[in-house]
Amino acid sequence: MSYEKIISDLREKKFKPIYWLEGEEEYFIDKVVDFAEHHILNESEAAFNLTVFYGKDANWPDVINACRRYPMFAERQVVLLKEAQQMREIEKLEPYIENPLLSTILIISYKDKKVDGRTKFSKLLKEKGVMLTTKKFYENQLPQWTEDIVQSKGYEITKKALMLMVDHIGNDLCRLENEIDKILINIGHRKTIQEEDIEEFIGISKEFNVFEFQNALALKDFSRCIRIIQYFEANPKSAPIQLVLPSFYSFFSKLYMIYGLQSRDEKTVAAAIGVNPFFVKDYLKAIKIYSFPEVEKVILLLHQYNLRSVGVNDPGTEDASLLKEMVYKIIAAA
Repeated sequence: MSYEKIISDLREKKFKPIYWLEGEEEYFIDKVVDFAEHHILNESEAAFNLTVFYGKDANWPDVINACRRYPMFAERQVVLLKEAQQMREIEKLEPYIENPLLSTILIISYKDKKVDGRTKFSKLLKEKGVMLTTKKFYENQLPQWTEDIVQSKGYEITKKALMLMVDHIGNDLCRLENEIDKILINIGHRKTIQEEDIEEFIGISKEFNVFEFQNALALKDFSRCIRIIQYFEANPKSAPIQLVLPSFYSFFSKLYMIYGLQSRDEKTVAAAIGVNPFFVKDYLKAIKIYSFPEVEKVILLLHQYNLRSVGVNDPGTEDASLLKEMVYKIIAAA
């Protein structure tokens, strides 16, 4: 079951006695927990019927005793067990899960881990309650998800602004939504987020960023690459080399994939390499500039410089120097 469906059911008062929320993406887990904590019970009901435990400090007998209490002045009570992955002997909740109290809604947040599906404990969770298993988003899922979040709030975002934000923040969904909210507070009555808003309110330069660096390299624009590297050198937090190299590797890996396609139709290419059709033209431009052997050489160079960036076969060359050297070799070799 998705987190949206769980929240929708909770809003419609379609309750289950147990909700087990697990996995790598804490954003979805936190959304369900936050809704349960603030919206299932009204303020007066919550005073008597909301109990919150934290796994590191919680004991399983206390959790079971809280779940077995009957609600006061309300139809139900809510028991939240947050950070349950830190709780010792959590499997000892099994007797309660086997026979839960229907007037109690127990919500367990089990982040960064998954319960072993072969165990009786897991089978009971599936039988008696609702399980949500979350995964980190893939890179190609982030633009659409971010655009959907913006639109759900009644706004639009330009494609350039969208890519600036996603490339800079990555798959930290909580931060992405927080930055969106910050921008929306500041743009007033305007309904479209633009590149200038990303620069002003998040602090990402619209001219000197990983996205523009990637485009300059894709076009073999050496002088622009160097200007961007100089900006990074003067502003080390703007684009550390650990952010730049994976972005380049992703871009050239997609070029490598395009060479295996029979069709260069934009929709076909977009589906095959997993990017928004809006950006396919950037890849199709690059494919005219870099031959297949050149793309292979670039990928090998990126691997070498990734190793050097973490100290393998390198005495400690500064990041900016590594990038300048790498760009020169890529453009010279291609």
